[in-house]
Amino acid sequence: MIRKMMWAVLVVGVALIAAPFVMGLPDKADGGQQMIDAFEPIMEEQNVQLTADYYYDVFVPLGDVVPAMTQENIDKFNGYLAGFTAVGVDAENMVPALSEAMDMPEEDVQAFMAAQFVGITTMMQQLPQMEEDFGALLGLMEANVAIFEQVPAGLDHYEPLVTTMQEQRVNYDKVSSLPDFTLFTWFFVIPGALLVVLALTGLFVGRETDEASVSDQHFTTAA
Repeated sequence: MIRKMMWAVLVVGVALIAAPFVMGLPDKADGGQQMIDAFEPIMEEQNVQLTADYYYDVFVPLGDVVPAMTQENIDKFNGYLAGFTAVGVDAENMVPALSEAMDMPEEDVQAFMAAQFVGITTMMQQLPQMEEDFGALLGLMEANVAIFEQVPAGLDHYEPLVTTMQEQRVNYDKVSSLPDFTLFTWFFVIPGALLVVLALTGLFVGRETDEASVSDQHFTTAA
């Protein structure tokens, strides 16, 4: 009866040793530990809060900018830019025209306008730079129309990530506080090895006991 029990113990011990390797536990546990270690700085409380702040305070408001970043608006602004160009041409022609009409040298006309129409004079002087800056801005907008079109979908996609990070931060701390995952294989192998040693010892001792009993019986019979 005891020998049968030891055989059962031996089977259980061998199964415990083999199970983690059959399940691929060493490689999976190592991967799990690497993942825990890699996510540790990301899942720290202050970083999770920083991620949420960036998402809700910076990226979500970009959704309100999307309606302005359309090709229709850019075409409209390009029309304004063409108006700037036309105004610039008129500005260049205005001084000579006034000079002729007022029978004054162009230098006197410029001095008169600078004294009497400060705002207009300043604007005409800055018009080439304004046109260049506005054109660069429109070029930047036009180059990013396709990107801004994806902002609403991107916000919808990343919202579950942010909320999950916030909701699971405490659970992550619980998991990361467990022993190193690479030790999990030994939680099977060591008890299994002990059971195998126990079973083999029991079987070996039981065999010697049986052999001694048989010898005693044989000696008694012979006597």
